Amino acid sequence: MKDKFTLTPQILLSGYAQGIFPMAESRDDPEVFWVDPRHRGIFPLDGFHISRSLARRLRKEDYEIRINGDFEAVLNGCADRDETWINPTIHALYMSLNAMDRAHSLEVWMEGELAGGVYGVTLGRAFFGESMFSYRRDASKIALAYLVDHLVQTGFTLFDTQFITPHLASLGAVEIPRKAYQALLREALREGAFFNVEGVDHSAAGVLQRNGQTS
Repeated sequence: MKDKFTLTPQILLSGYAQGIFPMAESRDDPEVFWVDPRHRGIFPLDGFHISRSLARRLRKEDYEIRINGDFEAVLNGCADRDETWINPTIHALYMSLNAMDRAHSLEVWMEGELAGGVYGVTLGRAFFGESMFSYRRDASKIALAYLVDHLVQTGFTLFDTQFITPHLASLGAVEIPRKAYQALLREALREGAFFNVEGVDHSAAGVLQRNGQTS
C-alpha cells in the first residue's frame, strides 16, 4: 500500500519492528510503500557458505574492510543501476538513520577506492539488510562474508535479507514463512546489540576460522 503520510526515521524503525520494510516503485516515484512478504529471506548466522574459491579470494587480503567509512557512497552505489527502489525519500531517510547510528554500511575498499559494500538497519539484535553493490569482482561476496562474521562477533542473532535471490541462496541464505520470521524478530528485539564497536576482528584468517575453515 502506498504511503500517504510523511515518513520519518522513527516511523521507519517502527515498521521494521513490526516486520515490514519500505520500498519505492522506482527512483522517480516520490511515493513509498510498505512490504510484508509471505516468505522472508534470512541468513542463518551459522550457515554462511564460503566456497573454496571465495576462501582463496579472502586470503589474498588485497582489500580493506571499513564500517561506515562512506555510508552515502554505499547508498549511491546500491542505487546506481537501471532499476532501483531507492528514491530521494528513501535516500534521505537512510542518511538520517545513519546519523542516528541505526543504519550502517560495511565496505570493501581496494587500492584506496570503494569496491563494494552492503548497508542495512539495526534494531535490537536484528540486522535488516537493505542492498549491496559491487564495482569490482567478488566485492559483494567479500562484503557479505565479513558482514555475517561481524554480526556474529557483535552479538546479533537475526540477519534479514528481505527476499531470496539465487546469489544469496548460493551463499547460504534461506527462505522462511512470515510466522517463523516474526518469531525470530520478536526474540531479536528482546535485547540490544551494537554494530559499530571497537575490537572487531576483520582479518581473513579470523573470518575463515570462525566459519570452520582452517586450511
